[in-house]
Amino acid sequence: MPNLPLRLLSYIIMAYMLMAFAWWSLLLFTKNQDAFYAKRDLMKIGMVAEGRVKSDTEFEQTVDYQELAKKYQRQERMIFGEALMFVLTLLAGLWFINQGYQKEVKANQQRRNFLLSITHELKSPISSIRLVLETLLRRELPKEKANLLATSALRENERLHELVENLLLSAKLETAYQPHFEEINLAALLEDLMAKLADRHPEAVIALEKPDDFPMVKMDRQGIISMATNLLENAIKYADDRPEIEVRLFYDKNKVTMEFADNGPGISDKEKKRVFEKFYRIGSEETRKTKGTGLGLFIVQQVVKAHNGRIQVLDNQPKGTVFKIVIGN
Repeated sequence: MPNLPLRLLSYIIMAYMLMAFAWWSLLLFTKNQDAFYAKRDLMKIGMVAEGRVKSDTEFEQTVDYQELAKKYQRQERMIFGEALMFVLTLLAGLWFINQGYQKEVKANQQRRNFLLSITHELKSPISSIRLVLETLLRRELPKEKANLLATSALRENERLHELVENLLLSAKLETAYQPHFEEINLAALLEDLMAKLADRHPEAVIALEKPDDFPMVKMDRQGIISMATNLLENAIKYADDRPEIEVRLFYDKNKVTMEFADNGPGISDKEKKRVFEKFYRIGSEETRKTKGTGLGLFIVQQVVKAHNGRIQVLDNQPKGTVFKIVIGN
């Protein structure tokens, strides 16, 4: 694990400091107690010599002794209070160090997963395109077969283009993303995206439910395209053999609501809190079968934020997930 020796060293130093402070606190308490006893005995001897007291009970009732005892008790409380504050401060420091370490481990794991996934995502279309081109160059193929290979290469090229666009967009979203708001026909835009995905994934059933009088809305066209594409592709990617996706549009008093419902395996409540993190993907990169970079839902959330909207992850019935997006007042 990263910086494990440094973490162990910090724990050792804190343990040493705790033991050292406990020792000095005990020593200070003992010295304070000895000083009190010495002053008490000296005061008692003086009072007895002067004939002011004749017994321990009379001595303990004198004003001088009671003031001495109160002073000792104040010093005792001060020692315990400072010791308690030091221990609490030390424990707080230990907690912050552990939290920082856990965040670093998680960030390193996410970066590792991203590198593994992006390497696979880039190599796969590049290898496919190269194989098609080499085949076309080395062999005389019938026109029909050549066209089929060319179509396959174009499809892989489009996939590579979308991957690069996602990478560029995710970098812009955190620094220089400036949404360009314009009047768009949201229903027609979604229908066009769904038709393209249906051509690429004929096994998927994709439907759009909307009111007949759905109006033009002011949004960032490219941002909405990226958001919807990522949600639809995720729904297809993680669904069973026959993906069923329903997109629902609602409009009420300048508020647009979009719901993307699928019939996939669903997302646990624990994972719902993390799926929008950059590079985060459910499961292990070594055993995961689905492709991806962990950028899709991060992009979705950032685009929604740029529209001053909010997004929720809900359970679909009887199974699957619903991403509910609300934009507007």
